[in-house]
Amino acid sequence: MGGVATATPEAEPVVRVDELDYELPPALIAQHPAEPRDAARLLVCRRAGPGEAAVVEDQRFADLPSLLRAGDLLVRNDTRVLAARTFFRRPTGGRLEVLFLHAVAATGRPSADSEKGNSVSSRRSAAAEQWEVLVRGRPRVGEVLTVDAGGTWQLQVVDELGEGRWLVASASPEPVVELLECHGRAPLPPYIRAPLDDPQRYQTIFACHPGSAAAPTAGLHFTRRLDGALAAAGVEILELTLHVGLGTFKPLSTEVLEDTKLHSEAFELPASALERLRQAKADGRRVVAVGTTTVRLLEHLATAVPQPDPDGVLRGRTSLLIAPGHRFRVVDALITNFHLPRTSLLALVMAFCGVQRTRELYAHAVADGYRFYSFGDAMLVL
Repeated sequence: MGGVATATPEAEPVVRVDELDYELPPALIAQHPAEPRDAARLLVCRRAGPGEAAVVEDQRFADLPSLLRAGDLLVRNDTRVLAARTFFRRPTGGRLEVLFLHAVAATGRPSADSEKGNSVSSRRSAAAEQWEVLVRGRPRVGEVLTVDAGGTWQLQVVDELGEGRWLVASASPEPVVELLECHGRAPLPPYIRAPLDDPQRYQTIFACHPGSAAAPTAGLHFTRRLDGALAAAGVEILELTLHVGLGTFKPLSTEVLEDTKLHSEAFELPASALERLRQAKADGRRVVAVGTTTVRLLEHLATAVPQPDPDGVLRGRTSLLIAPGHRFRVVDALITNFHLPRTSLLALVMAFCGVQRTRELYAHAVADGYRFYSFGDAMLVL
């Protein structure tokens, strides 16, 4: 992308996935979001050089405007979560849980709509729609599944893709996205057992492009009032889109990180956004990424920029795995939630903060009773 190079933390390559582990008391797994959103706690880490102690502070997310600088470019992921969790019945009556991931073209590749970072267009007939889904249970290829609770929506099982993934074809004249709004529910992670009274609490306030199977959770803490305070403090906000799928939330299954291959995820951004990023780096202003999905997209763009469409939008997919030893070219500061062990998200945080420093920060958060995971508290690394 060019511009000012970003300092890289000490190279502490993590080789084994079991090094991405830590102990967490179950009571610290947040079951409900903070109210209001920006009341969440914020663990602030001001990094130092090798051998120097980092400065750690306990703040609130609402304090963010005073922690950033005028001129900082705050970059957020404006994807919107689909009501992707559904239940279908097999012809035998067995009940299956089906999580919709993304539309797939007849070739087996992500569809043109998916490549554009969009859910399937509402103008397109859903009769030809094929989707990659995760299924809890084991259907058979060729079976026709019928939506649970008395609906008429049917899916034909086209192929088994492995790792619980299946290719299905919708047999309804309505677009799948609209059917999900009727029959689906928010795809909350399995560790959240409490029911969600308001599905909008699993959406960011700036979510606008439907296509994700999970929320970019660091963005859940923002409020309109906080956005106004950030603007008043001279912080510039930029929104890009990366649809969250298996590449983000699937646990790592290999023993060695370098053997891990992430599933690709669709992104889009206007060409003008890329110019704003380049200008910020050229000016020496900090790029502050909100969430690991934003980091992943920004660092992908540092080395692979697609050509804009005729409408001036850059679209593509990324399967970038960021692990310790990665040289950050774009991101200068990070806002992130606390992540599950043995995930690519924790590997990314360790790459940014340093392995030992991340372990120390997580130990501090556990000892001080911070709330973890999707509805939990956040961390700001400067």
